[in-house]
Amino acid sequence: MELLSNSYFALFLIVALGFILGRIKVFGLSLDVSAVIFVALIFGHFGVVIPQDFQSLGLVLFIFTIGIQAGPGFFESFKKEGRLLASFATVLILVAAIITVATVYFFNIDKNIAIGLFTGALTSTPGLAAAIDLTGSPLASIGYGVGYPFGVIGVILFIRFLPKILGVSLKKSEEEYESKIKEEFPEIVRRNFIVENENVVGKSIGELRIRYMTKAVVSRVMHEGVAVTPKPETILHKDSLIRAVGTEEALKRVRLLIGPPTEEEIPLDPNYDVRTVLVTNKEVVNKTIGQINLLNTYNATITRIRRSGINISPTPNSRLQFGDKLIIASSKANMEMVARIFGDDQKRLSDTDILPVALGIIMGVLVGKINITLGNFSFSPGLTGGVLIVALVVSRIGKTGPILWTMSGAANQLLRQLGLIFFLAAVGTGAGAEIVSTFEKYGYQLFIFGGIITLVPMILAALGGKWLFKMNLLSMLGAISGSMTSTPGLAAADSMTETNAHSIAYATVYPVAMVLLIVIVQLISLFL
Repeated sequence: MELLSNSYFALFLIVALGFILGRIKVFGLSLDVSAVIFVALIFGHFGVVIPQDFQSLGLVLFIFTIGIQAGPGFFESFKKEGRLLASFATVLILVAAIITVATVYFFNIDKNIAIGLFTGALTSTPGLAAAIDLTGSPLASIGYGVGYPFGVIGVILFIRFLPKILGVSLKKSEEEYESKIKEEFPEIVRRNFIVENENVVGKSIGELRIRYMTKAVVSRVMHEGVAVTPKPETILHKDSLIRAVGTEEALKRVRLLIGPPTEEEIPLDPNYDVRTVLVTNKEVVNKTIGQINLLNTYNATITRIRRSGINISPTPNSRLQFGDKLIIASSKANMEMVARIFGDDQKRLSDTDILPVALGIIMGVLVGKINITLGNFSFSPGLTGGVLIVALVVSRIGKTGPILWTMSGAANQLLRQLGLIFFLAAVGTGAGAEIVSTFEKYGYQLFIFGGIITLVPMILAALGGKWLFKMNLLSMLGAISGSMTSTPGLAAADSMTETNAHSIAYATVYPVAMVLLIVIVQLISLFL
């Protein structure tokens, strides 16, 4: 069909059919966006080709947006769970390497084909590049071509069916993850207290250093029926009421310091206002609340920060990020000025600035070309590794001069989805074109070994993750995808949950897996 020779028509036809197929549920399961690759395999078999440029464009967009989203959480996760996730990836990759070596010793598979199978089964293009550079043999490419299709499909299917295999509920895993997040970022509540402690009567809020002592914020004080927004010099009188905002632990300390809680309400002073303000002004991004000095300048208090769906109790050292929602108490006269300081522009929040995306990808491509030498081993991060590393770093930095590296959730989702469908369509047609010819030339044996190298390490790692590492299922999905260096696997996990646990695990594991794969390829090449 002549229309199928038009790459744009073929691309979007594959995408449309993939989305239709992805919505079909069998036993409650569907492939979602991952179905695009299966449609692409069929089209590829019948000679439809999507240009390589679409694959590279889709890859960099998808990986960059993943890195931007996961960056802040990645560095925090690496402090807490990095060793666990790195150990998980090491176990999976070493099992795959042991199976690869066994195929050479016990089944007389050519060493170079086996190395290619290893890199294809784990979908590692940097690993293949290292193998070709070391061996100088085309057999590594053939092995990669045999192992890669099932490496792509096998990881997707394994990720999709893993909850059923392990008998673990995705919903329960999401609840456990969200519960863990709440432990790290406890819920912020507000409560009123009666001033009864004789040690605080007659003293000012500034003297008592309530925020420092309790980690809670006093947002309102009422004395003799008159409610005010407090200043540092506001005096606490016997039987006055105060409203404190903070975690349950912080409010327990307020009770010890001030007096018992009360159900009596404190009305808002008619001259004061409490409202939500959006951080959209680049000038305040990355600044601390202390540096902005709202209390002394405008007698305004930030009582809480809402970030990525989490309420955070503010401190003078809290750094603001683009898109933060601040609950602010201030006089009505000053509220508009305070709002202007932070921007409070909903439209700007939804705008997408393409410049940081373009600059980030340019830097990622350049970083990917850097050659790193460790003793006798040398490797480069490659396109995927370079873009991911840069995205993780710049999203952690947040802002460089006038450039904001953060991105609104809607913009991130759109670019990620666009990049993903381009990538899956191009990868699928490329792999589909080789499946039959490779099968006819080499028979079942290499396909079986490639499938074993793909599946067995994932099965053992999943069992170890559940019983030995006690990992949350969502983190395990990301860790398996990262260990297999499988972007389609991450895409499959991405469509299964609304949380970002899998993205953080993937971003933590992927750099470790990439380097370890290249090192193992070089070791197998040198010692077999």
